[in-house]
Amino acid sequence: MAKPYPKEFRDDVVAVARKGQAPLAQIAKDFGVSEGSLTNWLKQADIEDGNRPGITEDERKQLREANKRIRLLEQENEVLRRA
Repeated sequence: MAKPYPKEFRDDVVAVARKGQAPLAQIAKDFGVSEGSLTNWLKQADIEDGNRPGITEDERKQLREANKRIRLLEQENEVLRRA
């Protein structure tokens, strides 16, 4: 999997795209990213801004950490059950 672009870079590209002064395809080409990536970044930015329903990056991070904690507790529980 490719290394993700830095958040500052994504934010800059999204800001340019939101100005609407050029087609998305041209903006993507100018910044050297795929049009699909730019579209995804715009969708995620709308979610982060509360303009679109979905899971924010912070919520996604919390969910990942909670799932990791659940797996750990389930393993500990299994060890205690076998003891």
